[in-house]
Amino acid sequence: MAWDRITIFNLLTHTAGIPNFTSSPDYNTIKLSARSADAAVTSFRDRPLDFGPGEQMSYSNSGYLVLGAIIEKVSGQTYEKFVTDNLFAPAGMTDSGYDSNATIIKRRASGYVPSPAGFTNAGYLHMSIPHAAGALYSTTHDLLKWEQALFAGKIVSKASLDRMITPFKNDYALGLTATLVNGRRVIAHGGGIDGFNTHLAYYPDSRTAVIVLSNVNGTVPGTLAGQLGALMHGESVTLTTERKAITLPAATLAKYVGAYELAPTAVMTITLESDGLMAQLGGQARVAIFPQSETLFFLKVRDAQLEFAADGSSLVLHQNGRSTKAARR
Repeated sequence: MAWDRITIFNLLTHTAGIPNFTSSPDYNTIKLSARSADAAVTSFRDRPLDFGPGEQMSYSNSGYLVLGAIIEKVSGQTYEKFVTDNLFAPAGMTDSGYDSNATIIKRRASGYVPSPAGFTNAGYLHMSIPHAAGALYSTTHDLLKWEQALFAGKIVSKASLDRMITPFKNDYALGLTATLVNGRRVIAHGGGIDGFNTHLAYYPDSRTAVIVLSNVNGTVPGTLAGQLGALMHGESVTLTTERKAITLPAATLAKYVGAYELAPTAVMTITLESDGLMAQLGGQARVAIFPQSETLFFLKVRDAQLEFAADGSSLVLHQNGRSTKAARR
């Protein structure tokens, strides 16, 4: 079986190659009804792997469903009880839990999605579907307790924590990213589900954390977290509205046309139109990018910048406090 070589380490680092079930054509149908972790694993276990275990890194919610099923089999508990007893309780987290569509949770926030006509209610998602890949709720206060407990050694041993924050591929460690931002170490992760986006960043050298929770889908939490982290460390922040576009010759713009590989499954395509450069990441909509200097461009639709090598051989995407380099194919 193709899964025979998959390890728990592969699952934790998103290097198992198991296709992401949230990208499957039937996801909008299956998300409406309850199902167990075992049933979820059964639904995709016979699909071909996207790549051999350990060969590449591609974010897959499926891998974390498998991890949730393993926890339930090994512990003999539900994932909900295991997380409550072994993670939330030691950290003193009293406003966190496994979400439920039926249970009344005091002060629960409703989720929204933006639309051309304004905000609308997020679509229905049965909370058994994300399971170990994202079915938890929390607060900024509780997540601060989590960071304090985790890095104080109250959750896992120092050896386990050190391994947990050591990146393997694409700056991804064990359920966390571990990067350098302006020379500072940042342990972070974002989250996204119907109607909600989040970002949590911990700076181990200064022992500070930034936690941003949003009940509107979008990229704002990651952007805001990066800006708050910069301000917290004495840096200045330039807002998107403060950036000024300049005019560059068409010959200069033409140097940057091409496809740039940010990750095996994430290619940024740059094209030249009559009024300037356009950028498209994967199957997302094309967006205009505006020159701030001869090599640095910015987006107006979100807080992100693209910095090209002068010869167009590579670019660096600056977004959410991270800088990701991509070589041109």
